[in-house]
Amino acid sequence: MSTSGLKAIAPVPTAADFLDIVLSKTQRKTPTVIHKNFKISRIRNFYMRKVKFTQDSFDEKLAAILNDFPMLDDIHPFLSSLMNVLYDKNHYKLALGQLRTARHLIDQVAKDYVRLLKFGDSLYRCKQLKKAALGRMATIMRRQKDPLAYLEQVRQHISRLPAIDPNTRTLLICGYPNVGKSSFINKVTRADVDVQPYAFTTKSLFVGHLDYKYLRWQVIDTPGILDHPLEEMNTIEMQSITALAHLKSCVLYFMDLSEQCGYTVEAQCKLFHSIKPLFNGKPTVLVINKIDVMRLEDLRAESRALVQEIIDTEDVKCVQVSCYSDEGVMDLRTQACDALLAHRVDTKVKGSKIASVINRIHVAQPKPRDDVARPPCIPDAVKDRKKYDKNDPERRTLARDIELAEGGAGVYNINLKENYLLANPEWKMDIMPEIMDGKNVADFIDPDIAEKLEALEREEERLEAEGYYDDAEEMEDSEDERERIEARIALSHKIRSQSLKKSKKNQSRLPRSAGLATLSQMTAQLTKAGLDPSRIVERAAVLQGKRKRDDMDVDMDGGDADMDAGGDAEGWMDVDGEDDEGTPAKRLKTNSGGVTKREPRGNRALAGMRDQGQADRAVKLRNLGQRPRNMLARAGEGDRAIKTKMPKHLFAGKRKGGKTQRR
Repeated sequence: MSTSGLKAIAPVPTAADFLDIVLSKTQRKTPTVIHKNFKISRIRNFYMRKVKFTQDSFDEKLAAILNDFPMLDDIHPFLSSLMNVLYDKNHYKLALGQLRTARHLIDQVAKDYVRLLKFGDSLYRCKQLKKAALGRMATIMRRQKDPLAYLEQVRQHISRLPAIDPNTRTLLICGYPNVGKSSFINKVTRADVDVQPYAFTTKSLFVGHLDYKYLRWQVIDTPGILDHPLEEMNTIEMQSITALAHLKSCVLYFMDLSEQCGYTVEAQCKLFHSIKPLFNGKPTVLVINKIDVMRLEDLRAESRALVQEIIDTEDVKCVQVSCYSDEGVMDLRTQACDALLAHRVDTKVKGSKIASVINRIHVAQPKPRDDVARPPCIPDAVKDRKKYDKNDPERRTLARDIELAEGGAGVYNINLKENYLLANPEWKMDIMPEIMDGKNVADFIDPDIAEKLEALEREEERLEAEGYYDDAEEMEDSEDERERIEARIALSHKIRSQSLKKSKKNQSRLPRSAGLATLSQMTAQLTKAGLDPSRIVERAAVLQGKRKRDDMDVDMDGGDADMDAGGDAEGWMDVDGEDDEGTPAKRLKTNSGGVTKREPRGNRALAGMRDQGQADRAVKLRNLGQRPRNMLARAGEGDRAIKTKMPKHLFAGKRKGGKTQRR
């Protein structure tokens, strides 16, 4: 997470503003009209909604604050240390922890009071519980006055911090105060850092950006560091130490040999050695500034020996510059950037990733075929060619010049045929037809097409003359005929099999007649099997007599049968062949088609009634009871007639301040 990401934190309200925001939102967004005569469940829900909404609002606002502020354990170590230096890590964590606790307490208060509201037995009791819940939430928030004020100050300061990306290519400038660090950053970037002839002009980190080899680089100007123990360093110096410790960068250590900064060469060398552990694993450049006043060569022997000791240290380059006269400034920039690029490549090569892929990489190196030296050859014509000068009247004409002469871009069309390589240069501008002499030109691209065609025709004539095609035609005819017959047979077989499949799809496997047998056949089979068929024979005789009697009854009744509107005669018959003295026979109604219908046992409209008079009275009472609902155009008691689906005054909701009041 870069510091540019820290800038997106929303303002933190004070405790009083926090309460105003949440309680006014509750008042605006929840219903406000309640009456003691309402159903108690409605009154409870009304106040429960208020409490829950207030809790949700507090929760939402506090969650936004807690999510916006960065967790020190989750961000880059540089940013974490920088925030510790600027705002004190313990104080910062404590403030966020207090807000997190307040959020949890508010949730608990809401939960407890919603539980109590479920058992509120009157509007007064519910209202007092709601009041108590909101009051306790407000008290909890008022106690967060100090954490909220502190976090707002942190937010304002974070928004003013420079946008430092800890992962990009970085040049880090450090050294004693007033040695010319800010002058250098002003020269190589567009940053505008204040430069004054006194110490500690730069009180915080400044960031500038430059482009080198088509890459974006950030240059960080740190406040001056004084040579004393870490515990005694102030906030301004600690920012520099934090940047040196955590940023992967190229370190530019500035020295002023003229001692105009107010610090001796010995003191500056001593500071380098004291902070040298922070340079471990980083390319380092010793920058000797103000050479317009004092150069390294002009330095006295003792001081020069101290500086030379630093220069001889491993991984340290020395560059002499003057930010006043610009001497060596660009050279310093180039050397520092190249050193960091080389260091980054080395780090990646030595890193853990390279080990996993090195066995899959093979770099082929070309081997010389002999010992002959083959230096690059540049033709004399190229060496002697005159350099192009657009002001020279005898310069060679370029395609650009032709374009300008013929109307410029959008008007001029380049001639693509100009560079065609043809046998005759006059053919370049010929228009190539697609069809020529009734033939497609594309078919004649082959230059030998005419000879090939002629040879093919000669071969055809020879084969025809030899009678090669005569037998082939007969054979072809007979083969065609045979193939046609086979196809027809296969098709008819397929059709027949398909139709058989379709017709047999829903049929039983055996024909129905296969399982039927006459009575005499069945008795013979049973007797042969050693069984007595006499019972079956008697039963068959009874059934036969009964069927004859039924037919006679139908014939006799048929004359007196009623004819219905459709012309069907209906009659009655006994199904059980028993006489009137036995059990009452079931009555079936038969029509002229012989189809029987069962007669209903009784009138269902009279079910449960004593007689017809009682049934008539029940119908009259029913119609009388329906009369009020008929007047309201309702089908029954369950019919809720809603004339207007959405009455405006009930669904429009409360209006905001400044609108006309309709409610």
